[in-house]
Amino acid sequence: MGLSADGSYKLPPMDAVGSGSVQEKQAAYLVEIIEKVNGLFEGELTDDDQLVYVNGVLKGKLLENQTLVQQAASNSKEQFANSPDPSNALMHAIMNALEAHQVMSAQALGSSQVRAGLKDILLGRRNSMRPCGRRRRRRSVSCEVWQNGASEADHSNDNARHSRALSL
Repeated sequence: MGLSADGSYKLPPMDAVGSGSVQEKQAAYLVEIIEKVNGLFEGELTDDDQLVYVNGVLKGKLLENQTLVQQAASNSKEQFANSPDPSNALMHAIMNALEAHQVMSAQALGSSQVRAGLKDILLGRRNSMRPCGRRRRRRSVSCEVWQNGASEADHSNDNARHSRALSL
């Protein structure tokens, strides 16, 4: 074990922190999504705007559709992609997301109580607005604000369990 004369043991320093980790794989996946999404949308949109919309909002809405999730789990990615159901579900997800965001934004703009609640959530106990993790490439993929303080990896793992075929 290599104890010193006084009976203590010195641990060797960690030299491969995070190498091959889930976070790096998640970061690579998010970079891949950003590369695919770039060019689809026009206007003053950041990578974060596009990433949250595609990988958060739309994917979340699609995962609410239990029929679609079941089909994704029961078929190969190719079979699932060739079905008309994902295209129809995507159109409904876009419409539902637009409606939900309009309703929430209107309420937030019209109510100081809603804005105060949002501020409390965003700056609450975990201070989710503070930069966290090491910056990789253009953004920190570990600093997303998630309901109940769950990490992006937690939600990604949940999404993967529900549907392996709903990825880009």
